[in-house]
Amino acid sequence: MKRLIVTAVTGVAMAFTAVNAPAATAAPPGAITWGPCDVPWLVAAGAQCGMLDVPMDYRRPDGKRIQLAVSRVRHTSPDSAFQGVITTLPGGPGQSGLGMSALGPLLPGHAGDTYDWIGFAPRGVGTSKPALTCDPGYMDYDRPSYVPSTPQLEQAWLGRVRGYAAACAARNDPDLLANMKTTDTVADLESLRVALGVSTMSFYGYSYGTYVGQVYATLHPERVRRMVLDSNVAARDVYYRLNLDESPGFDRNLNLFLGWVASHDDVYHLGRTLAAVQAVFDAQLAKLARHPAAGMVGPDEWLDIFQQASYGQPNWTLLGSVFAGWVNAGDGETLKALFEEVGGRGDDNAYAAYLAVECTDTQSPVNWNKWRADTWQAFPKAPYFAWQNTWYNAPCAFWGTGAGKPVDVGSRGLGSLLLIDETLDAATPYEGSLETRGRFPNSALIAVPGGTSHANTLRGNACVDDKIAKYLTDGTLPARQPGKRSDVDCAPLPLPDPGAS
Repeated sequence: MKRLIVTAVTGVAMAFTAVNAPAATAAPPGAITWGPCDVPWLVAAGAQCGMLDVPMDYRRPDGKRIQLAVSRVRHTSPDSAFQGVITTLPGGPGQSGLGMSALGPLLPGHAGDTYDWIGFAPRGVGTSKPALTCDPGYMDYDRPSYVPSTPQLEQAWLGRVRGYAAACAARNDPDLLANMKTTDTVADLESLRVALGVSTMSFYGYSYGTYVGQVYATLHPERVRRMVLDSNVAARDVYYRLNLDESPGFDRNLNLFLGWVASHDDVYHLGRTLAAVQAVFDAQLAKLARHPAAGMVGPDEWLDIFQQASYGQPNWTLLGSVFAGWVNAGDGETLKALFEEVGGRGDDNAYAAYLAVECTDTQSPVNWNKWRADTWQAFPKAPYFAWQNTWYNAPCAFWGTGAGKPVDVGSRGLGSLLLIDETLDAATPYEGSLETRGRFPNSALIAVPGGTSHANTLRGNACVDDKIAKYLTDGTLPARQPGKRSDVDCAPLPLPDPGAS
């Protein structure tokens, strides 16, 4: 799942990641008072905003309350063509989906016009209240090298992750930390459905949002009208094994990016072969360890920036230019600015919420020796990202809030489900979509063989997007094929052309 705020560097108007506060005030419990939004592009989309009051702990409905920030873009079709409500959720965990109510116009053929599109910031996230924070300066510069090549480096990182877990426990309401599980978000979805006054609703989820969708469809299949899940989490692997399995894919996709850079040496001048560009990339890690770019960007920040290449090909042109700008012209200021965009510097809300979910949905190993052994085992296939990934998730080894047991995902009672994934997706490996297909017999899977992008639907691939529009229009799914496989394949989008950007 998403580790950084990928959409910040795509160069595409992916506005649904914004977290600006709605202008409307909270309504009484169980209701939403809609009012104007204070985000210009949501205003331009005709959105309304409000707050939904829900229990902090659904086992104690008369206890503490929290508020969820919600947005809505009403259908523009005639009422006779109205298809109902479609609720949306992006990835993370920890990303706000408030802006996803503006997703409808991206569907071909005005298929989105027939729905009321709903976005929301999950509990603890963005402008929902209260919002989690532990240490806003944690994703700052001058961090120890990710690879613990000495005992001192390992101890330095262990001190950091222990300290972050302790800060989370000290700075947040323990009752909120104890109720950040996916099942709590699913209960919030049910509260949202009731507040909207509908008996059923549709759902569109990306990345971690697919896991929320899977759990909702398992617990409330009768409440689902249609469901689209893009880049599916493997339910059996949440989350320790899933995070380990991601790292080789991140390294593989980074190398695909470096090979693409080599194929455009006339533009980037970094080498004509993958091996040559890899050598330049690796030399920067050593150079930045001695002399950080702009006095601040070291090897950790460099890897965080270029991990975005592993998430999606739309990022490649920008990242190629940044890579070349540093190597060929010494442009460290752009590196610094880009890290501040993607790294969460100065605002750890998304990271705090990510951990609060992952550390309590399931129990991570509490023996550090297992983390160490598993990471070194993954390291030969993922020398760039194995340890980065581990340190990102390692606070779960020291998390003070108890963990629950995951829902046994799957339902024959779910009427229909459309799944999409690119086969070289690193953040949610393709196997997760095959597994999800097996758990929901009335589902169909659209695969994009050879595609490396994560959560990439409604980005201009007509083969994929037209099928989504068809499904949301009349419920038509691709015919289900026998065996453990995709039901229909679509070619990936062409690789970026740096000369056309």
